[in-house]
Amino acid sequence: MPLQKNQVLTLQVERLSSDGSGVAHSPEGETVFIPGAAPGDEARVRIVKDCKRYAFGILDEVLTPSPDRIPVDCAVAGPCGGCSLRHLDYAAELRAKQENVADAFARIGGLDVPVLPIVGSPEIDRYRNKVQFPVGTDKAGRPCIGFYAGRTHRIVPCPDCRLQPGVLNEIGNTLCAFFAEKGIHPYNEETGKGLVRHIFLRRGAHSGQIMVCLVCTRAKLPSAEELCTRLKEAFPDIVTILLNVNAKNTNVILGSETHTLYGQGYIEDTLCGVPVQLGPLSFYQVNTLAAEQLYGIAAEYAQLTPDDLLLDLYCGMGTIGLSMADHCRELVGVEIVPEAIESAKANAARMGAAVSAKSRFFCADAGQAAAQLAAEGLHPDVVMLDPPRKGCDEATLSAVVRMAPRRVVYVSCNPATAARDAAWLEQNGYHAEKVQPVDLFPRTKHVEVVSCYTKTM
Repeated sequence: MPLQKNQVLTLQVERLSSDGSGVAHSPEGETVFIPGAAPGDEARVRIVKDCKRYAFGILDEVLTPSPDRIPVDCAVAGPCGGCSLRHLDYAAELRAKQENVADAFARIGGLDVPVLPIVGSPEIDRYRNKVQFPVGTDKAGRPCIGFYAGRTHRIVPCPDCRLQPGVLNEIGNTLCAFFAEKGIHPYNEETGKGLVRHIFLRRGAHSGQIMVCLVCTRAKLPSAEELCTRLKEAFPDIVTILLNVNAKNTNVILGSETHTLYGQGYIEDTLCGVPVQLGPLSFYQVNTLAAEQLYGIAAEYAQLTPDDLLLDLYCGMGTIGLSMADHCRELVGVEIVPEAIESAKANAARMGAAVSAKSRFFCADAGQAAAQLAAEGLHPDVVMLDPPRKGCDEATLSAVVRMAPRRVVYVSCNPATAARDAAWLEQNGYHAEKVQPVDLFPRTKHVEVVSCYTKTM
């Protein structure tokens, strides 16, 4: 019998799904997904939607809490939804992520491959080096920072997000106070009126340098000079202040036009010893210390020798390939974003003449570039893949196979697509050796995965 909306069931939560929801089963065996539940909870669950083979529910009452459940230390964790696992002990969170990675490679990939114990993040809170606050108004009509509630554009005010360094929250609140003082209005999506859309902040994990970028609907900000003076006095680590213009009716945060109000327009930092310059458009791992662990594992799996050619597809700013440049003969990087390629070339130059001379970076679609390089007879010894969440397309994987590297290292932020692509590689001449989960996103549902493959044909 199908479950009915508002039906209340007493259920035992068995595990977590890949999106961080608790998984339970009704007496008839129907799967029920429950946000905010913990494995081991016995709870009264109210059904909110039935989809015939599965259903969604909400917690009415936790009758017997899981031993892994902990008090939630953020007042807006529920409506915000960003920290979907903040109610779990971190050890339990890591176990759940480990299980989901193993499940993906077994169920989606159909592979019997060792999934190694997950590597946890050095920092569980305050680890993000990038913040993108939407700016709205609170119940009193004052400008405020926060985050969009799940599946909405309704801002949940959040003056102190625990994923961000405290100083970035303070800057966001200081800016809102300034907007209120000067009568500068947040942008209203419904009316199309208002000036400030987002506050975009970056902080170098090693350098401590801070970038402030205000995303506005027009290029002129009232009292901009006074604002810069106040910010610099209150927060000495701010090295640049920018104004980005986005007047379009879009969900994309940044526009294409950026003006420098103060400083050089970027901050500097290092990642695995690679010096980087970060502007608002730079792609960069948000958890620097955990990313350094991730890149170290990728380097270990690459097993580079001094005579090797390393091909880094989806190279971004070049950081992962450049972190291995001392261990190979030549580095070729490919990325579709022009700004990222320019940053990669600049990063290589800052590493010195020897690294710069052995490094080449091309702006192109990864699949098309790989096919062209394969047609030109490029024979990389090792290929590094770090695709977006959708994973690699078959054209990219086919081109990689034609180039016949002895090893492929695959870095992914989505275990499901990583497992899918692992199955394709396994069927086309490459054996999956091992899989290493790495947690770059504590208190959230996301997890990174590094896997490596050796040529068998």
